[in-house]
Formats: sequence, C-alpha cells, structure tokens
Amino acid sequence: MGQFLNTLKNTNMKKYKQNLNVIGSNVYSYNTHVATIQGNTLKQLGWWSVTTQKHINYIAKEFNLTLIK
Repeated sequence: MGQFLNTLKNTNMKKYKQNLNVIGSNVYSYNTHVATIQGNTLKQLGWWSVTTQKHINYIAKEFNLTLIK
C-alpha cells in the first residue's frame, strides 16, 4: 500500500488536470478534500455535485479502487 500511495503522491490526473489532484491518500476536487484512499477502497466523504462525483468515480476507475459512499 505504501508504494501505491508513493506513486499517487501529488498526482494530477490525465482527464481532469486542473481540478482533480491526489496528494498522499487524499483526493481533492477544486481544492476540497472529497475522498480518501484506504487500502483497495476509495472512501467518499459525503455527497457532492455532479462534477465532483465524476472526479471521484474517475479516481476509483483509474486506480481500480472500490468506491464506498
């Protein structure tokens, strides 16, 4: 898991370059912490706008993580 997070550290995504970032295990959409990577899961931190939900779903799919809402 540590190696996986090191790979993601300060990662900008291909599809949503300006508004989606992964820093450590935290996922940020428009500079708001919206989800956290925990093991093989992505834990969503609440309910978000349609665009932010697309960001969260993209991270889950891109890194083959199970999304927990």
